[in-house]
Amino acid sequence: MDISKETTAEEGLKFTRFAMVLSSVAPLFLLWAIRGANVIPDCYFIAGCLLLATLPTGFLLLRLMVAKRSNDTRSLVVGSIEDNRGHVLAYLFAMLLPFYRQNIDSWRDFSAMLVALGFILFLFWHLNYHYMNILFAIRGYRVLTIQPPQDSEYSGRTNIALITKRSTFPNGKRLLAYRLSNTVYLEKVT
Repeated sequence: MDISKETTAEEGLKFTRFAMVLSSVAPLFLLWAIRGANVIPDCYFIAGCLLLATLPTGFLLLRLMVAKRSNDTRSLVVGSIEDNRGHVLAYLFAMLLPFYRQNIDSWRDFSAMLVALGFILFLFWHLNYHYMNILFAIRGYRVLTIQPPQDSEYSGRTNIALITKRSTFPNGKRLLAYRLSNTVYLEKVT
């Protein structure tokens, strides 16, 4: 499939994107499991948090395995690059720290927490922050936003989030990457 046709269409793989959004907040679910909630018995709350932390992350790993097995790759052309490490700081300070400090002592607190989580999930979905994942960071990957070069057949297309271990690419560099969603790719190391 030609990426120039693909990126003009609406973002595909909606369930995959949703699983990636949930997996990006997996550390929050782990923190909640550790803290607990006074209004819900620990056996249910901890089990629910652990499921929300592991199932979407497992689905992301499954998607990566399927992409590798089926060789679902795209050839990407590098124009300008933006390093998204600042997004990780915003992620940590805007979401993890305030939520970790949130006590769940009443059903009202629990409801407010769920509504706030819903807002954050919506923003992650809407702003395409579904590539934020602690597993990639732990394994030494960076997230770079790649804009196609102006003088290529890809110019004017959607920016792409590339998960890679490299910190930069020369302008005009062609590379091969596994497709996790229509805007998130993992560099194929050859």
